[in-house]
Amino acid sequence: MPRKTFAERTTLHAHFAKMQTPSMTTSNDFDWNDIPLILTLARSGSMSATGRQLGVDASTISRRIAAAEKALKLRLFIRDNTGYQLTDAGQVFVEHGEAVYGNVQSMLQASSQEADATAGPVNITSIDFLFDYWLLEHVPALHAQHPHLQLTLQAENQNLSFTRREADFALRLGKPSEDAALVMRKLGDMGFAVYGHPKFADTPRACWGTQPWIAYDDTLAGTGEMQWLAAMEPQPRKVLKVNSLSTMVRAAHAGIGMALLPCIMGQQEGLLRIGANVEVQRDIWLLSHRDAGGIARFKTVSAWLSQVYSANEHLLCGAALHP
Repeated sequence: MPRKTFAERTTLHAHFAKMQTPSMTTSNDFDWNDIPLILTLARSGSMSATGRQLGVDASTISRRIAAAEKALKLRLFIRDNTGYQLTDAGQVFVEHGEAVYGNVQSMLQASSQEADATAGPVNITSIDFLFDYWLLEHVPALHAQHPHLQLTLQAENQNLSFTRREADFALRLGKPSEDAALVMRKLGDMGFAVYGHPKFADTPRACWGTQPWIAYDDTLAGTGEMQWLAAMEPQPRKVLKVNSLSTMVRAAHAGIGMALLPCIMGQQEGLLRIGANVEVQRDIWLLSHRDAGGIARFKTVSAWLSQVYSANEHLLCGAALHP
């Protein structure tokens, strides 16, 4: 199918913008309850997967998609050997539909009356080691104070959707790109130092470059840790490359090489810290949806995250060791 021109796509955007006005002059037969179905099929590309997720049989989904396309006078999907793919019109619909659906979810969430203002689900996404070596031990105290909170901790490196409520909070290392839909604030710093097997204990700093090192693989070469390692003189021997911190820790325990690790992780794992200094500092940023700021359980969890960072700042930053 040929791609539409810029002018044609602009016309499509105008069409959907008109749909969101009170007049609804062009699509009176469109059932707005079909928006979640269309969004789900767009993400999965599969009738059967969409049916399982929504609890609807495939024939019903097919019928509702056809009715939506008829009401909109637009073709939203084409089917090929890989499944259902969005047309250009479908892409524009999904862009607007995500915003509409997210706003409806926010409206329902904000207006719901709960016996306990801090009851209900809260989803936090982060790199797994922040959960494993920092947050988990503080969850019992949070539940003791707010027993009806339902936390979900999602260890994900990829960005989840705040609009679709896949995540309510995200902890990220490094400042994210600006996004008008998100509130972003820096929690503090995360310190990294050199750790390893006791056999590396007497290695002077000037000789670090002559030692074997455990590094991230090339997909993570842009991280602050790997940039620090790349600047070392002489250039160190990277005898092992990995794509996870847990593997790096195990390799360091095995004596394969020296490694630059988060201080809170190296310390809890009982690895020997080589050198007194913190070598790299990275920012920890907390992201949340702007609409969540007025909801009690989200305010509670946001304050809790700030409190537990402050209480553990010295461990997270990895204060320099005294000689």
